Amino acid sequence: MRHKAHPGPDLELECALLRSNRAIKTLCGVDEAGRGPLCGPVVAAAVVLDLDNLPVGLNDSKQLSAKKREQLFEQIYVTSQVGVGEASVAEIDALNILHASMLAMVRAVTALQGRLVVDHALIDGNRVPATLPVPGQAVVKGDAKSLSIAAASIIAKVTRDRIMAELDRDYPHYGWAKSQGYPTQAHLQALALHGVTPHHRRSFKPVKQLLPH
Repeated sequence: MRHKAHPGPDLELECALLRSNRAIKTLCGVDEAGRGPLCGPVVAAAVVLDLDNLPVGLNDSKQLSAKKREQLFEQIYVTSQVGVGEASVAEIDALNILHASMLAMVRAVTALQGRLVVDHALIDGNRVPATLPVPGQAVVKGDAKSLSIAAASIIAKVTRDRIMAELDRDYPHYGWAKSQGYPTQAHLQALALHGVTPHHRRSFKPVKQLLPH
C-alpha cells in the first residue's frame, strides 16, 4: 500500500494539544530564518493564529513564491498575534548560529507575550530553547506540519528578506537583495573582490578565511 504524501501543514497538532491539555488556552508556532547566510541577523517569529480566521493559502514559506509570502505576511499580521525577535551578527559570532537562533526564538516569544498570555509553543526543529519563557514542544519539519509554525516561518522569512534588502542599499556590490546573504557564487566572488563588511559573520568559514591572521 502506497503512503500518501503529506498534504501540507494543518491544525492537527494545535487541536490535539488544545483537546488534551485544558491548561493550554493559547499556543503559538515559532520558526526562524537566516541560519545559513554569511551575513545579516537570524530572525525568529512567534505567531498565535485565530483558528476561525486563517489566512487563505497558508503554507510552509519554502513552498511559496516571494509574492505569495508578502501577501500572507500582511494577512497574518491582520488576523493573528505576532512577535518577532532577532540575534545580531555579533551575537551569532559570539554564541554560534545554533544558540543565536535559540536566542532569537526566545525573544520572539517574549515579544508575543507582551501582547497576550501564551501557554505553549510549537518550535520548528528538534530542540526547545532552554530559556523559552513558556512550555514548548519541538516539531521536526514543523513548518510542513503545523499551520502555526508555517505562519511563523513566513513572518521570519519576509522580515529577514526586508532587512537584507535594506542592507543591500548600503552595500550594493554583494547582491544581498537577491541572495539574502546566502553563499551564492556571486556573493562569494563579491566577498573576495570587495572584502568583508560589518554585516558579515566572521565565524563562518568563507568569511573567516578572508580575515587577516
